[in-house]
Amino acid sequence: MSNDKQEDSLNLSDLGSALPTTTPALSAEDRVGLVNALKNKLQSLAGKQSDVLETLSPKVRKRVEVLREIQSQHDELEAKFFEERAALEAKYQKLYDPLYSKRYEIVNGVVEVEGVTNEPAEENPTEDKATEEKGVPNFWLNAMKTNEVLSEEIQERDEGALKYLKDIKWCRIDNPKGFKLEFFFDPNPYFKNAILTKMYHMIDDDEPILEKAIGTEIEWLPGKCLTQKLLKKKPKKGSKNAKPITKTEECESFFNFFSPPQVPDDDEDIDEDIAEQLQSQMEQDYDIGSTIRDKIIPHAVSWFTGEAVQEDDFEDLEEDDEDEDGEDDEEEDEEDEDDDEEEEEEEGKTRKKTATTKKKSGGDGQQGDRPAECKQQ
Repeated sequence: MSNDKQEDSLNLSDLGSALPTTTPALSAEDRVGLVNALKNKLQSLAGKQSDVLETLSPKVRKRVEVLREIQSQHDELEAKFFEERAALEAKYQKLYDPLYSKRYEIVNGVVEVEGVTNEPAEENPTEDKATEEKGVPNFWLNAMKTNEVLSEEIQERDEGALKYLKDIKWCRIDNPKGFKLEFFFDPNPYFKNAILTKMYHMIDDDEPILEKAIGTEIEWLPGKCLTQKLLKKKPKKGSKNAKPITKTEECESFFNFFSPPQVPDDDEDIDEDIAEQLQSQMEQDYDIGSTIRDKIIPHAVSWFTGEAVQEDDFEDLEEDDEDEDGEDDEEEDEEDEDDDEEEEEEEGKTRKKTATTKKKSGGDGQQGDRPAECKQQ
């Protein structure tokens, strides 16, 4: 191998030292795994890189090497940015927690807000029921139903169970990277679980690439499963078995959210159509989870009152206006072009008539003032 090629080859042994040693988010095991992954990736690209560099002159190759060093410095800064951003998010998550605790206490009637008094029922008979209610009934159910993404998932039969939902929380998980949603329920006649969880494992936490999702197995009480429906068929005439035939069938329900699509261990056995369908299901599942994390939890009261819908509609309207403006501009450009073509045709006809008239009448004696088109004719 020539000296140039040796210089161009990748020194994989230096990858470990190139990573920041003070990264709090990476354990020693994580660092080893990351280094190995980078080595494998770089080894697969090494051949292609050397082929490209071999086509360059020595001077250009040297310049590219300097550019690669600059890129390396950029990547180190970018890694620090991701670390600091994660630390900043964690810092503010802790600051949010006391506010979420106060919200929980008010919503569930643990504490009463100032200015609310329990007046005697006889003085306000029409408000008798309201004064008996604690907290804010159906707070989370109504907040989720107001959101367009979640409203499509919540069926009418789910509402009875979701009325027992008293809080939703989320937190980051580090091993593996991702986040966890927690749904806290009061004791209810539908299932035994006090908490239902949903975890998202991400391949890359900075660029949301979902690896898989894991949900809680719901312990349904007898006859209360909302993700299945019971079908009964009458026996055929003349059948010895007079009892109706019953079978269960999967049905749409918000609680299917806790039974996410599973990726097979050996994806080589999946055909293209099934793979596309699975990918679509996973994208939809992640969309629901990220909506709960990023919209519902931090802005729950705005969704409960409907104010968040107006904000979302306004943002969508702005996006639509931008798209329509682009389309209108294109249409106007096309119309302008058509108008220009029509004007040119009319002008051409007028010029021809003028030239013909002047030829027949012998002209006006000022040929130098005629337009070029008339001279050419």
